[in-house]
Amino acid sequence: MGRGSSGLHAAPPVPRSAVRQRFDRLMREVAKFGAVGGAGLLVNLLVFNLVRHVTDLQVVRASVIATVVAIVFNYVGFRYFTYRDRDKSRRTKELGLFLLFSVVGLVIENGVLYAATYGFGWDSPLQSNIFKFLGIGIATLFRFWSYRTWVFRALPAEQEQAVAGAESFLGPRPGAAKPRVRQRVG
Repeated sequence: MGRGSSGLHAAPPVPRSAVRQRFDRLMREVAKFGAVGGAGLLVNLLVFNLVRHVTDLQVVRASVIATVVAIVFNYVGFRYFTYRDRDKSRRTKELGLFLLFSVVGLVIENGVLYAATYGFGWDSPLQSNIFKFLGIGIATLFRFWSYRTWVFRALPAEQEQAVAGAESFLGPRPGAAKPRVRQRVG
């Protein structure tokens, strides 16, 4: 060892395993889906309660209107925020599948509310909101699976790498980790 050298060198960065990278990517997707979904939940509940307050519509009809407004809101959020890096070449098919799976989610969500209201007679404003929220939660599980699997499909690996390479001249994405610089001590 040379003079003034402690002999310690920073270890080279350990590459993360492919499983860890996939898990991290899934967690980012879940967080983005949750952010858009949370905003959509607020839109859904606000429209639901507004329609119930200012009209004489039955509870499930008011809920269907609120769900449709939230579906439109969510599509914009998912397409341009959560899944903005996904394949955009099939917009018509994407929108058709989104509407199909959204209608299935609408049936799940409002089916829970319908069963509570007309099956058990639980129709106070508080009970309606609780069962609307529960229905949204159950439908959200279905929507997450169906949207990521069928609607907003991931680009094939080679296309994803080409897009990443083409965008690399823009510099690191906001919030992206900065590359580690290996420094020698001494």
